[in-house]
Amino acid sequence: MDTNAPAKFNLPRLTLIQKIGAGYAAMAFFTMAALVFSAFNIYKSNNTSRQIANNDLPVMSALIELRTSLLAQEGFAGKYAILHDPAFIDLFRQRESEALQNLAVLETSGAKQDASQLRRLYQSYQGASAKLFSGNPGSEVQLRRSARQLLQAVDATYVKRKAHLHTVLAKANQQQKATIWWTVVISLTGFLLAIGVAPFVTYRIFGAIRKLQRATDRIAAGDFDYDPQIPLGDEISDLARDFTKMAARLKVLEQMSLDASPLTRLPGNAAIERELEERLKSGAPFAFCYADLDNFKPFGDHYGYAKGSELLRLTGDLVQAAVKEHGGPAGFVGHVGGDDFVMVLPTDRARPVCEAVIASFNAEVVKHYSPQDLEAGGIEGCDRYGVQRFFPVVTISIAVIICGSDQFSSAVDIARAAAKVKDSAKETPGSNYLVCTSGDAA
Repeated sequence: MDTNAPAKFNLPRLTLIQKIGAGYAAMAFFTMAALVFSAFNIYKSNNTSRQIANNDLPVMSALIELRTSLLAQEGFAGKYAILHDPAFIDLFRQRESEALQNLAVLETSGAKQDASQLRRLYQSYQGASAKLFSGNPGSEVQLRRSARQLLQAVDATYVKRKAHLHTVLAKANQQQKATIWWTVVISLTGFLLAIGVAPFVTYRIFGAIRKLQRATDRIAAGDFDYDPQIPLGDEISDLARDFTKMAARLKVLEQMSLDASPLTRLPGNAAIERELEERLKSGAPFAFCYADLDNFKPFGDHYGYAKGSELLRLTGDLVQAAVKEHGGPAGFVGHVGGDDFVMVLPTDRARPVCEAVIASFNAEVVKHYSPQDLEAGGIEGCDRYGVQRFFPVVTISIAVIICGSDQFSSAVDIARAAAKVKDSAKETPGSNYLVCTSGDAA
């Protein structure tokens, strides 16, 4: 035996089971690494979404509410300058309280610098309004100039916050893309070590992240109705739900800022037209209800602008309540303007909704008349031709058009048909509704 010969060390050979086990272990390791990486980035994305929901959205909502309050204050101040009615001062103070509340929201929602500037401008506006109400000469011009500066500052702040929101969404989009890329790399490494096993482990994560990335792109592009369609049960679904809530809130804010009536907060003409076009495109039959107040102008002339606005707000509230209770989830309420309201309903819900609106309106409208006028059954006033005559208590007339799938080509055609039916409904005394098929209305 040669003792000087070098020693030989034989490495243990792995059995097939051990190789498979090693492959599964490698797959499990890389899959776990991919899961940890994805969960970490999803957590960061979820925090971004919650930050938007808790900070950016309240700020944007407060800015919209502040702008609405300022416009209302400007209107009341202008009417006071003309009529010198102290009632407009009270209305101005009510809106002033709302504006101060919204400024407080801005100061506590991560917009302290912008809120500080707006508060300084608003204090200047308050000073100008105080001079106007005290009767100082030239104060009306100063008030308008102060209001214009304040509204410009509010609009600029809203645009800046909106741009910031788009930047955050773009950053989240980039983060989602990076997450997808690195998740694919890590998962592919595990797949190469244990081919045929890793895809089954990573499929759900990969697909869900892809959906989230697509949802981020669509929401950033303005498609607020996009649904990523991720099943419930984990953090990814929570993030998807947060994205859906954020998109819904953004859509509401966008519609409020562009289209909603400042008096009733109901969707305006653009939203109504869009709703009708979508219903026509679907081809399913629906009922278009056009509600109008009878003798409203004499009421406003007799009792004043504030009482008229109060009655319009009341009408919007009770119409919305009736549709919510009797119209089903597919019901829609809009405010065309003035004393004209719109309801879009399933055909079988039109009659109960109209009856509920009429019953509620008749019960509430009498509370807005003086006992003397109620006893007389109405008020004396001038009609549109300047002739003095008697006007009964305000009533509501509703024209109902049953729209089929092929009778109307546009929302304009429906509105014209409803106007004809409304004229017929107003010929009948008292609150009433008239139902016509699309053929009868034409």
